Amino acid sequence: MNYLIAMCGQQPQGTGETGQTGGIVGLLPIILIFVVFIIFFILPQTKRQKEHQKMLESLQKGDRVITSGGIIGVITDTKEDGSILIIKTGDAKVEVRRENITGKLTER
Repeated sequence: MNYLIAMCGQQPQGTGETGQTGGIVGLLPIILIFVVFIIFFILPQTKRQKEHQKMLESLQKGDRVITSGGIIGVITDTKEDGSILIIKTGDAKVEVRRENITGKLTER
């Protein structure tokens, strides 16, 4: 590269201290994109996860819930250490893991 510059008779630009700041300024868009990614994608997702975890911890007997499979029912009992819920849907009772509950429904 220096050979080509010498042939053209031009001095290389960006040498010395200005060349050092050029590298940092060149990284600035990448850093900015990373910060925007964190603000708009990662922070809202962690907020939703915390809200979902709080909802799962607050579940109790008699709550009307919907599962990830779309089953709607009422919690009638828990099994083992509370990680399995027994949900009554119509005439059937279904065992569902607590983390498969996607939401708590309000009575209409």
